[in-house]
Amino acid sequence: MFERTPSRRRRRTLLLPALALTTAATVALTAHLATAGGTASANTPDSPTVSDSADAPDAPAALALPPVGAGFDYQIGGAYTPDDAVEIVIRDHEADPAPGLYNICYVNAFQVQPGAEDEWDDDLLLRDADGDVVYDGDWGEAVLDIRTDDRRERIAQRVGTWMESCADRGYQAVEPDNYDTFFRFDDLLTEDDAVSMITLISDRAHAAGLAVAQKNAVELADRAEEAGLDFAVAEECGQWNECEGYASVFDDRVLVVEYSEQGMATACEGWGDRLSVIRRDLAVSPPGRDGYLRETC
Repeated sequence: MFERTPSRRRRRTLLLPALALTTAATVALTAHLATAGGTASANTPDSPTVSDSADAPDAPAALALPPVGAGFDYQIGGAYTPDDAVEIVIRDHEADPAPGLYNICYVNAFQVQPGAEDEWDDDLLLRDADGDVVYDGDWGEAVLDIRTDDRRERIAQRVGTWMESCADRGYQAVEPDNYDTFFRFDDLLTEDDAVSMITLISDRAHAAGLAVAQKNAVELADRAEEAGLDFAVAEECGQWNECEGYASVFDDRVLVVEYSEQGMATACEGWGDRLSVIRRDLAVSPPGRDGYLRETC
């Protein structure tokens, strides 16, 4: 078993300075995110909408986007009743959405949940030169092989069933995690592999009526329009001075999750009046469990 422990922060983003995004890319994505006058979900009457990508088959006319700067909670470690100030909730795709709120379902789209390797076709697991399955050492997750069109299509089909279930149960958006896996395994995967994979996922999500988050990977924000991404979920952008990289591209439609006191202080001071910012414990625990932490600006 091949493992690599990245010399990076908690989850999913390579430690690099925030990039200066080109004006052209920012303008292009702003146009992509423009309101299209469609009808939002009944659970989110005030949510803005966005026209869907022309490439997405059978896509709805408009998608509901998360409200800018709204209170939110990150509940991927276990669902619980949100505080009254919360308008946006992110939960694992197996959990039900929170009634009356803007709900985002979490899916592990580029890696396999711990112990679930046998649930995937063997050839969809990334292998090294010795034929051993490649693992994300920090999380014990096998990495998916996104290097060919056929494999990407099959992965997107499976992830698509999770997303369609989310849509059927009332979710408005999806957070596909591990978009940045290729940074950790750049001898095997490429940026283009990742963008091609997320584009297929976005097309399926849009066809199901779901908006799509860019999860971390600020280095790829200038390709968000190409990839069909509608807003961002950014872990530790305060800690690593990356919030501007997301905010400028997604027009402040950014959900920030910090895990340290320093990162939270930076995010609140610089972005608390513009972006949705919370601090959570590393395990993203529900109330009542040891270590539970949730703070807002």
